[in-house]
Amino acid sequence: MALIELKHVVAGYGGAPILNGVNMAIDQSDIGVVVGPNGAGKSTTLKAIFGLLKVTGGTIEFDGEEIANSLPDRLVPKGLSFVPQEKNVFTSMSVEENLEMGAFTRRDSFADTMEWVYQMFPVLAEKRRQPTGELSGGQRQMVAMGRALMSKPRLLMLDEPSAGLSPRYVIEIFETIVRVNAEGVAILMVEQNARQALAFASKGFVLAGGQNRFTGTGAELIADPEVAKSFLGG
Repeated sequence: MALIELKHVVAGYGGAPILNGVNMAIDQSDIGVVVGPNGAGKSTTLKAIFGLLKVTGGTIEFDGEEIANSLPDRLVPKGLSFVPQEKNVFTSMSVEENLEMGAFTRRDSFADTMEWVYQMFPVLAEKRRQPTGELSGGQRQMVAMGRALMSKPRLLMLDEPSAGLSPRYVIEIFETIVRVNAEGVAILMVEQNARQALAFASKGFVLAGGQNRFTGTGAELIADPEVAKSFLGG
């Protein structure tokens, strides 16, 4: 059974839906990457899963339980975590305070999780007392991901994690995503650096017009001439 499965999901912000029957399935071991043109519904898919907009059709099941239109504060304790593209850190708070905020739903000790996050992102351990607003864009993205991991999610959703980052930090963020997945966390991410992201994806989804155009492994999609021509720049 898939960890999360979307079947024929219709969703939007009122008026005409943005998603018109999206289908996806991610297993616990997967890195799923969603690509496609602007306006295709990529970010909308993540927001629909996380209860940030209304689902008007289809089903979303997490670990066999229907979660469509559940609020985020119900979803985080179930094992979902979401890092939006923008405004994803508290800039006036220190790195460590940001991470502590990520554990707000937990009632147990999270010291071990904090140390694990610092192992994943060694630069954050060095800068744990520093205000997050003083960090580089790549380091702030690491804080956002680290905070999301503090709730010990089974599924980590990332909206454009490499947006606006230097090539060096793009590689570093992607390498960290692979390491987090190897620790048993499923990943579902939207990414503009499509070819780079599909290269390490076990599942790939190409959306266009709010629907699946292509679905396969990352390698299959990179090798598909039509996908390469229409969505990967040739």
